[in-house]
Amino acid sequence: MNISPSLKRVAAVEMDSSTSKSNSQYGALQPLLDDAEIEEIWINSPQRIFVARKGKSELTNIVLTAAQLQAIMDRILMWCGRRIDLAHPFLDARLPDGSRLHITIPQITAEHWAINIRKHLMRGKNLTGLMELGVFDEELRSYLEHLIQSRKNILVSGSTQAGKTTLLNALASTVPISERVITIEEVFELKPRVPDCVAMQTRSASLDGVGEVSIRRLIKEALRMRPSRLIIGEIREAESLDLLIALNSGIPGMATIHANSAREAIRKLQVLPMLAGENITQDFITPTVASAIDYVIHVGLDENGDRRLLQLCKVNSRVENFNIEIEYVYSWEQGKYRKGIAR
Repeated sequence: MNISPSLKRVAAVEMDSSTSKSNSQYGALQPLLDDAEIEEIWINSPQRIFVARKGKSELTNIVLTAAQLQAIMDRILMWCGRRIDLAHPFLDARLPDGSRLHITIPQITAEHWAINIRKHLMRGKNLTGLMELGVFDEELRSYLEHLIQSRKNILVSGSTQAGKTTLLNALASTVPISERVITIEEVFELKPRVPDCVAMQTRSASLDGVGEVSIRRLIKEALRMRPSRLIIGEIREAESLDLLIALNSGIPGMATIHANSAREAIRKLQVLPMLAGENITQDFITPTVASAIDYVIHVGLDENGDRRLLQLCKVNSRVENFNIEIEYVYSWEQGKYRKGIAR
């Protein structure tokens, strides 16, 4: 493919700027990306740019023009290689530093692009590293390691920005080095520290409406790849059925899910598989969930705005009126961990 001289000059300028001390690839947003205390950046308009520190939002004093913001977005879109237009008004991608990018454009939004950049400040941390940050204590760290070594099926629940993916990555990094790990995500975020790991992500349809690769398809393909451990970045819809079937086939695994508590995570998992088809009934789903999931770990922000493991629950096989019994092993209550406490 021939590259015009002008494009070569642009590429050379961008390469020089990326290696320079100023490192201003993203213009006025670069200091926000470099700030280790900022957890997330979101842009409602060129004049309304917010950040989150310790779970609390702040309006920054950064004011851009529409042209400046568009130039920054053009650089980001060029790097990630994904498209966004009227036919595909949403974009979910990853930045070079591993931060997650989400964009929504008009006419889905009223006037301006809605841009979210979620940074992973604790990316790459193992269980010991998370313990040192205060996410849980030494006793819980040892317990979590025991669950992984025992090949338990684990569901990590929590709200947005609660630290679900970070904890899942730390748990995956605890898997014995003799096992083969396969990760499945919408956007690459997991990087478990294991030698035998295959990472796969979904793909959107082309302009012709073909070529889409869903999480459901990836789960089915992963089962043909001799996995010792299957890890799903997040389950939202019908792919939960495929995960449950895989876990019930003898392959241990882990996944994350949005929920307000460990109990709500189980209830949600009883509903999502029904999106796979009308022939999927609660009579089938409830006992399947009870036998497939061993433990639920719920994470969130404590009273000080710090990320913390809030609940660790064991899922029992007992079911009564479609209610799956769970046992609270640890709960964060009044500034300390207690055993067997249910909210």
